[in-house]
Amino acid sequence: MGDESVPEVEALNDLFGLVPHWSVDTKITKATYNARSETVASKPSFRDAWRKAQHCIIPADVIFEPDWRSGRAVPTCISRQDGAPIGLAGLWSTWRAPQGEMLHSYTMLTINATDHPLMRLMHKPADEKRMVVILPEGSYGAWLSADAHQSRHLLRPYPADLLEASVPRVEGGLF
Repeated sequence: MGDESVPEVEALNDLFGLVPHWSVDTKITKATYNARSETVASKPSFRDAWRKAQHCIIPADVIFEPDWRSGRAVPTCISRQDGAPIGLAGLWSTWRAPQGEMLHSYTMLTINATDHPLMRLMHKPADEKRMVVILPEGSYGAWLSADAHQSRHLLRPYPADLLEASVPRVEGGLF
């Protein structure tokens, strides 16, 4: 078969937390859930995936962040106001396990959120304010096809007026 047999977009059930090709095991995933956009090109765990523009989109219904305005962490759901799924900017990598199997993994890209009207309210008061990169639907194709240099302009805060924050309720109270 020719190139027409290769899918333009593919959905994979991968490992959360990027495992670089040089890793000896998957324990590194606990430290690679997020990749800071400011240092992604230079950090050993992420630089190869960034340089090769191994972009992915991570689907989510909501993201959870700790809201500390009350003085304690309150798990808070962040979702799109229109209820549509969220597409997060990510990087992926392939790692060969010692037994020979190939494993795909991914990380979410983050940006500074100090000036974001909603996301600056999350996390401990003294901590740096960060947020994952939520891609506008119209930029999915651009993200997936951009090279490392081109992708920098896609790493922008999602408009706060298009997001909503809510405290999830479960039977018997909060989480």
